Amino acid sequence: MPNQFAQERPPATTIFHGKRSTMKTTHRILAALTACTVLIATPVSAAGQHGDEKYQPEVGQSGKDVIWVPTNDELVNKMLETAKVTASDIVYDLGAGDGKIPIAAARLFGARAVGIEFNPDMAALAKRNSERARVADKVKIIHGDIFKENFSEATVVTLYLLPELNLKLRPTILKMKPGTRVVSHAFNMGDWDPDQRIETSRATGYYWVVPANVEGQWRLEGLDGKPSATLQITQRYQRIGGTITLGGSTQALLGALIEGNQLTFRYLTSAGALQVVKATVNGNTLEGEAQSPNVFNQVKGTRR
Repeated sequence: MPNQFAQERPPATTIFHGKRSTMKTTHRILAALTACTVLIATPVSAAGQHGDEKYQPEVGQSGKDVIWVPTNDELVNKMLETAKVTASDIVYDLGAGDGKIPIAAARLFGARAVGIEFNPDMAALAKRNSERARVADKVKIIHGDIFKENFSEATVVTLYLLPELNLKLRPTILKMKPGTRVVSHAFNMGDWDPDQRIETSRATGYYWVVPANVEGQWRLEGLDGKPSATLQITQRYQRIGGTITLGGSTQALLGALIEGNQLTFRYLTSAGALQVVKATVNGNTLEGEAQSPNVFNQVKGTRR
């Protein structure tokens, strides 16, 4: 793969290295790894960069349909910063390698963090690394399969998986609580466009916010002095559009957005004034306010 592995060479001063990359062990990828070895390989014995006295993983080693390639510190930090991780978050790292991202989430951002790692030796190393970093009280390492373990409590999910594995996880992620933040190293989510692209000097990442499901027909109260209005929304991931019908007149929604469970749209009142509706979605109900100059109305809605 063109220079991907070369980009991921970790700096010599890093203590905790490693993130499981779901690079399938096909001949093509192994050939690419071999070709790039002279660019990325640092001696495992050099300061124990990739392990400790009990276990030393090698860059490119095979796993369950994957190989292991370290993620550089710059991207780790930028991913967590982009996700706005705080001490109130629960960060799940899917394919945790030696625990680098969970440790960073706990040590630098104060978050609780859980790493799921299939390789038992790597999982044990990650646990020891969390103890060495003195964040074992905040970091939990699970020896398990990311496709079988339950990570629904996560407020932030981090990934370094190939696109086809991202796609396999995508339905599960989209069912998570609206507002869950997702960051991925190198690979996207197919036609679910990222909310933000993360650029560093050596690598690229992607950021998404899980959107609430708002598609369908809604009955709204509190708009433009009318007893009710009909809101019709179409949705494709975080991209939404639709119409609003008030008093028998239908118009297209303006600037419709859904970010997490926060719905925003605009429309023109019967007097021609621009009205902004901001509401919090909770399943099949929503509640918020309609704003126009000097006017604030409470808005409630129910999906039909």
